[in-house]
Amino acid sequence: MARRALTPTCLRLVQCVERVVGPALTDLPACRIGLSGGADSLALTAAVAWARDHRRGPLAGITVSARVVDHGLQAGSAAVAATAARQAESLGVAAAVVRVAVGAGPGLEAAARTARYAALTAGPPALVLLGHTLDDQAETVLLGLARGSGTRSLAGMPARRDCLVRPFLSVRRTDTEQACRDWGLTPWSDPANADPAYARSRLRAAMGTLEATLGPGLAEGLARTADVCRADADYLDALALPVATSQPTLPVDDLLALAPPVRHRVVLRWLRELGDDAVTQAHVLAVAALVTDWHGQTAITVPGGQVIRVGGSLHRVPRA
Repeated sequence: MARRALTPTCLRLVQCVERVVGPALTDLPACRIGLSGGADSLALTAAVAWARDHRRGPLAGITVSARVVDHGLQAGSAAVAATAARQAESLGVAAAVVRVAVGAGPGLEAAARTARYAALTAGPPALVLLGHTLDDQAETVLLGLARGSGTRSLAGMPARRDCLVRPFLSVRRTDTEQACRDWGLTPWSDPANADPAYARSRLRAAMGTLEATLGPGLAEGLARTADVCRADADYLDALALPVATSQPTLPVDDLLALAPPVRHRVVLRWLRELGDDAVTQAHVLAVAALVTDWHGQTAITVPGGQVIRVGGSLHRVPRA
């Protein structure tokens, strides 16, 4: 990337990258950017390249690459991926395009996300940098509220989880768009972001109206809510963690000794041994009732099997 004076917006993004990514480099000294070609990930690529090449901070001289995942879900997706890779290379960042197969169906978004993350984390160990912004965080919290989710869902996306790092959670989407203009980059606009078939797209279209109705600072307030909920959820999860859930039985007395929020987390982890992410709050509450409101209920059907109470224990029975 040719050196020239940074605009205030670009400087802010570079400083965000240094502040968030820098400490994580002590665990994994290389970075792999998840690049879609959109404004967020393109600005992230430029900010990392600038911090590597023109700053004396923690990213100076580090190994950086970009990986473009082509889901093959839209006409011309291969050309979009190739253009994104070329723009990364123009910034001095080596880029590779990976084509993944995503099956059609009602869970298309989740299937595409799973395939994308698998492709981004494959290969030699590296920090995987994602371009999610404060706006994405606010939308995630609102979607969780609309589903009636608990604190873990309202906690949104952490700045770091394992190898995944999100440096831009304090950055507005308008800033990444402005940074692309300042750096002379041409981002791709994903038509799926305006497709009313997706709940997030409908919410994104309505955010301006919501902010006009409720007042400025809505997105920032929702992001702060995520931070508070994440701290609470992390604390409650830590209390639940010592309770073993890998066994097919849970003693009722052990569960009764726990506060309800902790008990529900234990039951959730235990049920996920059968049904993974298909387990819902309704399943958790139905099974918890076998502990707190026992009056001879029959087996509770849960994803992957059933739960029954026999004497003083809950028994997890896998589906045949």
